[in-house]
Amino acid sequence: MARAAAPSRLPAWLKVQLPAGEAVARIRAASRSRGLATVCEEARCPNLAECWGGGTATFMVMGDACTRGCRFCSVAAAVKPPPPDAEEPAKLARTLKEMAVEYAVLTTVCRDDLPDQGAAHLAACIREIKSVCPDMKLEMLLQDFRGDERLLETVLDAGPDVVAHNVECVERLSACVRDAKAGYRQSLAVLAHAKSFRPRSPTKTSLMLGLGETEGELIQSFKDLRSVGVDILTLGQYLRPSGSRHHLKVARFVHPDEFTRYGAIAREHGFLYVASGPFVRSSYRAAELFMKGHLEPSHAS
Repeated sequence: MARAAAPSRLPAWLKVQLPAGEAVARIRAASRSRGLATVCEEARCPNLAECWGGGTATFMVMGDACTRGCRFCSVAAAVKPPPPDAEEPAKLARTLKEMAVEYAVLTTVCRDDLPDQGAAHLAACIREIKSVCPDMKLEMLLQDFRGDERLLETVLDAGPDVVAHNVECVERLSACVRDAKAGYRQSLAVLAHAKSFRPRSPTKTSLMLGLGETEGELIQSFKDLRSVGVDILTLGQYLRPSGSRHHLKVARFVHPDEFTRYGAIAREHGFLYVASGPFVRSSYRAAELFMKGHLEPSHAS
């Protein structure tokens, strides 16, 4: 049977206005003045205006170049990026304090070139932010540390309120979507260890749709994720970075009604919260607002 051609045009439901406004300009200026990178810009997130306009932003730690070359990600790849900025923890803390946000997200490039893959630097960022902004809730979107539980624990010991790590796609597609150093089962193990090491901290992950997955494979992923205790799930449409030949083509654009149905199926599997829609990303303001409310009664330990 002939293989279906990849769609070439964005459907109407995937068209969004370019980010603008006072809040967008202020956050962009504050981050760039200190040499900080926001994943909102690096990943060309379609929700940038909504999140920044609402006073939230996701900062990418350890620079804007990654040692991995995943075929879905628009972040630049390098064999040996510049060393992490020793002043970054203080810069992040000052910027977040100025922004006066109640919930912030840190994510990170992978740094396989560093002896500890950057674990100590990430822990320092978390501790400094917690010291300067003690009332703010902080989510850490982690890399997999090549499965090294000791390095993962170094970061978890710093006390993030929410621990996130993305499986990105269903198991069958993982090898062609993600860098060879990553893996579906390795990511599940990271999420499982995070939950066992900090059982009161909610764990979170994200799946991209439109890469060629089947409904059965998605449902199996829901089961796998719940089996390791994942609490929060986001489902969003994969979009190929414009003008790129390296990145994977979109297999199909998933209709918003399908996202609604998949979200309902995921909730039936027992996730604490599911955000599902074409524009949903791993850092998504609706999910973050939910987590802030969920964490409000007591701090995770």
